[in-house]
Amino acid sequence: MDKKELLKQSSSIYWASGIVSICGIIFEVLFGALGSYILGDGVKQYTLTISLFLTGMGIGAFISEKITKQLVLSFIWIEYGIGLIGGFSALLLFGVTAYLPDGTDALFLYAVTLIVGALTGVELPVLIRKANDIGVALHKSTAKVLFSDYAGGLIGGLLFLFLLRPYFGLVKTAFIVAMINVAVALWVAVKFRKELKRFSLHAGAGGLLLLLIIIGILMGEEAAFHFEQKLYKDPIVYSEQTSYQQIVLTREEGDTRLYLDGQLQFSSADEHRYHETLVHPAMSAAGGHQRILILGGGDGLAVREVLKYKDTRSITLVDLDPKMVELANTHHLLTELNKRSLTNKKVEAVHQDAFRFLEESDGFYDVILVDLPDPNNESLNKLYTMEFYSLLRNHLTPGGAIMVQATSPVFAPQVYWTIDRTIQAAGLSTNNLHVDVPSFGGWGFVLASRHPISLKDLQIKAETRYLTTELLPALARFGKDEDAKIEDESGHPVELRPNTLIRPNLIEVYGKSWKYY
Repeated sequence: MDKKELLKQSSSIYWASGIVSICGIIFEVLFGALGSYILGDGVKQYTLTISLFLTGMGIGAFISEKITKQLVLSFIWIEYGIGLIGGFSALLLFGVTAYLPDGTDALFLYAVTLIVGALTGVELPVLIRKANDIGVALHKSTAKVLFSDYAGGLIGGLLFLFLLRPYFGLVKTAFIVAMINVAVALWVAVKFRKELKRFSLHAGAGGLLLLLIIIGILMGEEAAFHFEQKLYKDPIVYSEQTSYQQIVLTREEGDTRLYLDGQLQFSSADEHRYHETLVHPAMSAAGGHQRILILGGGDGLAVREVLKYKDTRSITLVDLDPKMVELANTHHLLTELNKRSLTNKKVEAVHQDAFRFLEESDGFYDVILVDLPDPNNESLNKLYTMEFYSLLRNHLTPGGAIMVQATSPVFAPQVYWTIDRTIQAAGLSTNNLHVDVPSFGGWGFVLASRHPISLKDLQIKAETRYLTTELLPALARFGKDEDAKIEDESGHPVELRPNTLIRPNLIEVYGKSWKYY
């Protein structure tokens, strides 16, 4: 074989290495995203899946020592394996979650992660050996293959983050990446066909697998939607994977429910109880209502309640996901509930991280309403820290009031009272409220201000369906199993420490509290 042909073959090896490394890193982060969505606790799932994937790669690298002959053929069938297992991973995970017992989905995901990681770990050593066999010096071939692999990893991560996940979703992304793996295998088969015995058989197997994956691209999301429907009580009427979260709307017998990443946000049957408690005590406690800040609340329901106060001049809504706000403005099930509140000229929607908004903003607000998801991962935990509440305090007018949704004092009392302690540590006085929301259970709120507030002095003047002036003091009465005297299993008092950026203890407390719910 002449030098020109050898250079073409070595170039093919480098290109193959770069492309399959892109696919490998995409599968790695894809499995983390699947774990976060299906199993919850994003940091935990990304940590586990990345660790398992890298462990699998180590196992694969060890196994690759046994592969010394038929390197091209080995590479081709490794890619077929990655394409088959990785391609169908997301679809099958939804099926396992829908039909098999609890815990099976986690075992399935972790097993797939380890297997695909192992197959990915075999790729690189095989390609390096092949590059060396072609006649290039080992140190040079190794460097080039490694460069292609690492550079491909960066590209893969960026593609998943900015293109594949937001535009194709998790299921279709898995099939698309699998198609690329198989296509690379077929391309290498053609380039090195002279070395392959029974070329037609190997290429034909790849062609059939490619056809199966293309069918998955075309029909996989429909099947996954059927599986996903099993995860929700009511029929799904809308589902979208945005750059930040999975949005699902369900509807059954007049009850509309919103889920974000599988977690219930509200039921139209009783959301008024939640949102009236979130909004009106703080509005009643504040010295004025001219400028209102709402963190979260992209569904527009809190804004609906605030707009009942005619002296409100401006409402700033800070919600990270523009797709959520767009849906609240356009979907008839949501506009019926929020009364098209987000289109009101007083409302300005800002799509930014709440922490960063407070750091960069120089405005002051009479009322600040914190309607954010629970602190079940690192990115949300920072919005429940002393540093965050200090920023809230610094943006509050002297006579202003803050209301924070603070999860359930019934199911997670240690979480609720830790949030309360954290707010106090930021220099704010607090009042504790809870309300029964049938779709959620007992739910807690923390009313905070620079100066003590007497609930008996507050008056609910806005039109409400649930909350009254007379009822308000009763919301501050907690049962013995949900009060601040937290005890461990041995009956000893539990010390509640403020949650900070340096010591984010709330994540662990949250995980333990909600473990059985």
